[in-house]
Amino acid sequence: MHRNIAIDWMRGIVMVLMALDHASAFFNQGRVANDTIVTHVVGSVFVVEQFFTRWVTHLSAPTFVFLTGTAMALSISQRRARGISTQAIDRDLLLRGIFIALLDVIILSWFSGSLYLQVLYAIGVSIIAMRYLHHINSTALLASALVLFIGGEAFTMLFWQLQGDVPLWLALTFAPWFTPTFTVLYPTVPWLSIMILGWVFGDLLTQSRDKWKISPARILIFSGIAAIICFLIVRWLNGYGNMLLYRENFSLIQWLHVSKYPPSLSYITLELGLMATILAVLMWLEPRITINQNGPILVFGQTALFFYLAHFIVLSILAIFVEPGGLQQAYLTAAITLVVLYPICWIYRKIKWRYPESLLRFV
Repeated sequence: MHRNIAIDWMRGIVMVLMALDHASAFFNQGRVANDTIVTHVVGSVFVVEQFFTRWVTHLSAPTFVFLTGTAMALSISQRRARGISTQAIDRDLLLRGIFIALLDVIILSWFSGSLYLQVLYAIGVSIIAMRYLHHINSTALLASALVLFIGGEAFTMLFWQLQGDVPLWLALTFAPWFTPTFTVLYPTVPWLSIMILGWVFGDLLTQSRDKWKISPARILIFSGIAAIICFLIVRWLNGYGNMLLYRENFSLIQWLHVSKYPPSLSYITLELGLMATILAVLMWLEPRITINQNGPILVFGQTALFFYLAHFIVLSILAIFVEPGGLQQAYLTAAITLVVLYPICWIYRKIKWRYPESLLRFV
């Protein structure tokens, strides 16, 4: 099976960042998590190293979702080339989406002690939606994704009341909901728009090179620059596109302190802009260097969902023996988690590749 190594590298990088973020949630008592107007207090002063440790990990979720869409397009193209029917492909997408969404509802909610809908819920429901949407023309899908994440704030603000109850349908689709027993961190629609963008990019990669008017790496560079310029404009204007989490001054921290819950236009454009730029560099590097097939970043990227599930187990075990502390505790436990998971992910990858049509294809 041919794999795009640059995509695996990119996914592996954000898996490492995600492990750091979750290690910080487990062990860092000073962790910054005020990336939503729901919990942010105007005038808050951030500890610089705490803020940037949290900020750098913001790249994880949008990249993970975007590349899920990209990998989906590449996988479908390869399966069609092997003669697998459209009905079988659609059935697999539906089952995979249900399986991933239920991981959040059943397994990860158990870790948190309450019903907690996080990124796997959003990914799973988005994959279910893509089971139907991938039959639509890529140009139409691109336009719909842009409408969703540009116009999403306008729609959300029609119904979202910060001090009131959030209707269940809104919590599941556009706006977060925080209660002691039920929390929705990742409402589906904004993340679906990111997955659609990833799908469109993946669909481009499936086309023969002679059909490319411009290379994918250059598309990423131009798109990344355009997205970052859009971020700067939205943040400068300090109005629509910030999900009420406005810039309070002109410091770097205030420029970068954007709303992740729900994802604002400023958050999406900044993170996807950075991701596109990094991925373009990795695509440029791929044919120019010798690739270590057993490198940790590559292994983590090729076992991303398994890594995501397994790292919670490792962190939970570490929590039995390690007391919460400061930021150093987070970096130490993240490093231990990566060291423990590397051989496990390497073995899992070997088994999964040996049995490509087994149930392991869903993980």
